[in-house]
Amino acid sequence: MLDHYFHLDFDTQRGLQEQLRESLLDAIHTGTIPADEALPSCRRLSLQLGISRNTVALVYEGLVEDGYLVSRPRSGYYLHDAYHDNDTLALAQATSQTTVDAPSWSKRFTHRPSHLQGVLRPSNWMHYEFPFVYGQLDTRLFPLEQWRETSRRLLGGNRERHWLSDRYDQDDPMLIEQLRTRVLPKRGIHAQSDEILVTLGSQNALFLIAQLLFDRQTRVAVENPGYREAVNVFLRQGAQLHYQHVDGEGMQLDAETPRCDYLYVTPSHQGPTGVTMGRARREQLIQQVQRFDQIVLEDDYDAEVNFDRHAQPALKASRVGGRVIYMSSLSKPLSPGLRLGYLVADAELVDELRALRRLMYRHPPSALQQQMAQFLAQGHYDRYLRQFADEMRQRWETMNEAITTHMPSCRRVGGDHASVFWLEAPQDVDTQRLAWQAAQNGVLIEPGFQHFFERVPPRNFMRLGFGAIDAERIEPGIERLARTLE
Repeated sequence: MLDHYFHLDFDTQRGLQEQLRESLLDAIHTGTIPADEALPSCRRLSLQLGISRNTVALVYEGLVEDGYLVSRPRSGYYLHDAYHDNDTLALAQATSQTTVDAPSWSKRFTHRPSHLQGVLRPSNWMHYEFPFVYGQLDTRLFPLEQWRETSRRLLGGNRERHWLSDRYDQDDPMLIEQLRTRVLPKRGIHAQSDEILVTLGSQNALFLIAQLLFDRQTRVAVENPGYREAVNVFLRQGAQLHYQHVDGEGMQLDAETPRCDYLYVTPSHQGPTGVTMGRARREQLIQQVQRFDQIVLEDDYDAEVNFDRHAQPALKASRVGGRVIYMSSLSKPLSPGLRLGYLVADAELVDELRALRRLMYRHPPSALQQQMAQFLAQGHYDRYLRQFADEMRQRWETMNEAITTHMPSCRRVGGDHASVFWLEAPQDVDTQRLAWQAAQNGVLIEPGFQHFFERVPPRNFMRLGFGAIDAERIEPGIERLARTLE
C-alpha cells in the first residue's frame, strides 16, 4: 500500500538518506504504514522515488537497527510490533471520525527529536555471541557484594534516613565531599563544594549546559568525528556548529576556531577515536581560549575507566581552569544504568545550572547519591577501579594482539590503552555492510560513518568496544570478524 501514496520532494541541500529516513519515520509515527503489509521492496521504492536502491537499503537497515522495522527473510520489511498501535489509531481516525477525537500531534510538535540521528545499536546487544559494543560492561564485573553491603549500611540500624526527603535542589553533601576530595584530585582538579553539581550522567550535563548557554547566535566548535549525541543536543538549541577535524593529536585548531564561543572537546580519549590530545595541541588550545575569551566544554567521559598509567591531567586543572566546564561520569565503570555523573564549573554558573535542573527534576535520586557516597567513603570504589583497570588492560592487550594477527589490513587509530578500538579498514570496505554481515554471524560491531558530520562520510571506519564481551571470547570474535571481512 505504501508505494501508492508515499511521495518525497527531495531537498538538494540535504542528504538523500537523511530525508528518506525522516519521511519514513513520519509515516511510522503517524500510523501511515499498515501493520500487516510489507514496505515496498528496495528496488520498487528506489524506482518510485528516483534514487538508488542502495540508498533505500541503507535506510531500511538503519530503521531495523533502531527498532522501527523488522526484516523477515524472503518476505520483506515490516513495521515493528511496538508501532502497531499507531496503525490502529490511524485506521480508527479514518473510519470513525465522529467517535474518535484524537489530536494530530505531529502538527503540534515544535521540533522532532526522533529525527535526530543516533548511533545505531540494537537493544538486544547482549544476545549476540560476540558483542564488541562500546559503552556497555560485562555485568559479572560489577562489585555486587560491596554494593549490597553499602545498601545494608544505608538502610539498617538507627541511621537517619535523609535520603527519604526531597532536597529541593541540593545534592547529597557527603557525595559532593567525596567527589571533591577523592575523585577530582585524581584528575588534578581542586574544587570547592559549590562548584560541583551532580547530574544524571554526562549526557544530562550537556543538556543542562546547552539549555542555559546556547542559542541561535552561539558558535560551537566540535570534533569530527565526534560524539553525535552532543551534536544533537547543541543542534536542538539552534547553535551554529563548526566541525573540526581530528588527527593524531586531537581536535585541530584552525582559522575558524577563534571565532567560536565554545569548544567541545574530549581531550583524554577523543570520542570515538580514542586519540589523546598531545601536549603541544593542549597548549595551543589553552593559549587560544585565553586570547579570544572562549569557554571549553571538557567531556572527560572515561576518566574513571582510563587505565593509561601516564594519563595527562584534565584541562580543568590547567591555568585556564576557570574557562573550563568539566563533566564526567561515576557510572561508566560500574554500570551505565546507574546514570550518575557530575560537572565542575565556577560557582556562579553552577548556581544557575542547579536552578535549571530544579525545573526539570529537582535533583538526582537522594538514595542513589547517598549510596554512591557510602560506596566511595568505604573505599569500595577505589578498590574496584584498580581491579577494573587491570581487567581492562588485559582485555585491551588481548584484543590488540588479535586485531594485529587476524586483521592486519585494518589500521588502529588512537593511543595505547584507550577504552575503545577505532579501526580504519581498506578504502573499498563499507563497514555498515560489514556490520550487517558480521551480525548474521553473531559478531556485533559499530560502523564508524555515523560519527562523522560530513555530507558524505567515510565508510571504512569502525568502532569496537571490549568492556561487554567475555574476555575469552575476544580472540574468537575477532577471528570470526576477520573471516567476514575477507
